[in-house]
Amino acid sequence: MNCIATVAANPEFGATAKIHPFAEQSGDTPALQPSHAIARSIPTNAVIETLLSRSAAKYYDPAATLNDDQIRDLVRIGTSAPTSFHLQNWRFIAVRTPEAKARLRPLAWDQPAITEAAVTFIVIGKLADASTVPARLAPVVEAGIMPAHMVPEWERPARGLYDDQPQRQRDEAVRTATFGAAAIIYAARSVGWGSTPMIGFDAEPVHREFGLAEDEIPVMLLTVGPERAGNWPQKPRMPVADVLDFA
Repeated sequence: MNCIATVAANPEFGATAKIHPFAEQSGDTPALQPSHAIARSIPTNAVIETLLSRSAAKYYDPAATLNDDQIRDLVRIGTSAPTSFHLQNWRFIAVRTPEAKARLRPLAWDQPAITEAAVTFIVIGKLADASTVPARLAPVVEAGIMPAHMVPEWERPARGLYDDQPQRQRDEAVRTATFGAAAIIYAARSVGWGSTPMIGFDAEPVHREFGLAEDEIPVMLLTVGPERAGNWPQKPRMPVADVLDFA
């Protein structure tokens, strides 16, 4: 069963279509509202409304937990996000035990969400390594999606882009981790959970305390879990006219 089907079928997640009554009944998460931004352009649907209703959560239900399967499904969805040359250069540490939360909180500027949220992901980007391309593409070839002769055609330009280019390797690590985190954020919202990406932490101590490898970067922390009352709805954004140019 694929990850989307797993989430939709899991009663503990709840189907995406049920987010409206969940939000209204809980009182903790603002219900999805029709968006004027899409009223005259593209048809709305549950996915679009999930994107447009997401807001950063500050207050979590400290008694709530997520089980192993729910955490695995969030990461499975996160790893469906795009990566350059299919490198999949990411890793996630799910900090969810009281002991692990107590280790992380002082490294994250003592922010309460670290211990109150059901789980905090340390979202890790790995420095882009073109030598991993053949291994990453092997399942793609086995699945009949890509012919084997194309693998070197991917590896060569990847090496040209990343070999001996430390800044590009690091930039790709940050991009990859951010794509994965974004997918988790919206998956969480779609089933009625709050989330907050956080850059307020000390990277070197986190790297050391949680045993990251030399080629790994702790890009962000991402708290996820059921919310309690008090969180704001999504804040208004800048007008599209201020951020879009046509060429």
